[in-house]
Amino acid sequence: MNGRRKGISGEAGGRDTGAVPRVPGNDVTPGRVRRVLMTADAVGDVWTYALELTRALAPHGVEVTLATMGAPLSQAQWAEARGIPNLAIEEGRFRLEWMEDPWEDVRSAGEWLLDLEHRLRPDVVHLNGYAHGALPWLRKPLVVGHACSLSWWRAVRGEGAPGNHARYREAVAEGLRAAGRVVTPSMDLLTSLQSDYGPLVGAEVIPHARRADRVPPRSEREPFILSVGSPWDEAKNIAALEAAAPRVGWPVKLAGDARHPSERKAEPRGLQWMGHLEPHALAEWMSRASVFVLPARYAPFGLTALEAALSGCALVLSDLPSLREVWGDGAACFVPPDDVHALVATLELLRKDPALRTRLALRARAWALTYTPRRMASQYLSVYARLAEAENAMAPAGHSVT
Repeated sequence: MNGRRKGISGEAGGRDTGAVPRVPGNDVTPGRVRRVLMTADAVGDVWTYALELTRALAPHGVEVTLATMGAPLSQAQWAEARGIPNLAIEEGRFRLEWMEDPWEDVRSAGEWLLDLEHRLRPDVVHLNGYAHGALPWLRKPLVVGHACSLSWWRAVRGEGAPGNHARYREAVAEGLRAAGRVVTPSMDLLTSLQSDYGPLVGAEVIPHARRADRVPPRSEREPFILSVGSPWDEAKNIAALEAAAPRVGWPVKLAGDARHPSERKAEPRGLQWMGHLEPHALAEWMSRASVFVLPARYAPFGLTALEAALSGCALVLSDLPSLREVWGDGAACFVPPDDVHALVATLELLRKDPALRTRLALRARAWALTYTPRRMASQYLSVYARLAEAENAMAPAGHSVT
């Protein structure tokens, strides 16, 4: 991939799209998956997940075209993408299905994605969203769920999603039903999807992963607590940190974007606010912090906790079924998301007991090292192969889907 950015005409609201040209990859054994068209949300953790998976697919000779939506890519994101040789970027600026009033953009993005499929002829379409699963693809797509607005409302607001989510509910249900396979990063999320949308055929769990060598953990940690989350994101429950921080003997630092995708802005109170940090800078701060805290009300996997554990932090996490599933027993301290007193007590216990802090950090890192990109890639390759085999089995005798 070179550093040039090609412009192509946008579909929705005069939005422009851009592309990074594809660099040919290595030839692979005939019949294996070689080309993947993947979608990604440029706003959150899905971008991180998509790039990590793409890197891990490179040794298998798989080329990925990543169609991004939700927001323009930042210069840092473009630079990160250019460092991955088996990756090509197609940039769209369409609103996503969970955003306010997205449906015209969702429709236009669907036309754009079908055009990409026609032009690129991928072996597999990998969607990191739901609604576009119902498009008339040449092959049934893989739909990967990372979160869902219906379960978000229950977890964060303590109530069902309002009536204006009826179209979202219908679009997600149609996308899931049309998928060739469905994957989630946790059984907790898969269970909630099946509760909300009915049984899902060919569904499985593939946990997220991160490389362990991005920034090696330091033996000497600094006396501060770190968290990651946008102040406007109710799911991250930054209000609990704001209430706890004045009662904790160490500073509590928060990294995250203050600006909501709708352009609203919110800044935290009582925390050492660091603003948005690029991935390498965030990894450096994680390698220095003694404790990482995630007081979230909703976290289907919690990718930042995995990054912090790999960086050598002791973990204090919300006592959510999803996080219990990911971290098991003994690798983290768990605190009810709205119990500020318990949060303060746990942070103070770790602050005052360096031996306990070190033991928890070592356990967390050992557990995090089991979530390897190599394993994640192997599991996705298996799903891709089953998708391709199913399509070829449905093709007329003597033909394959290309």
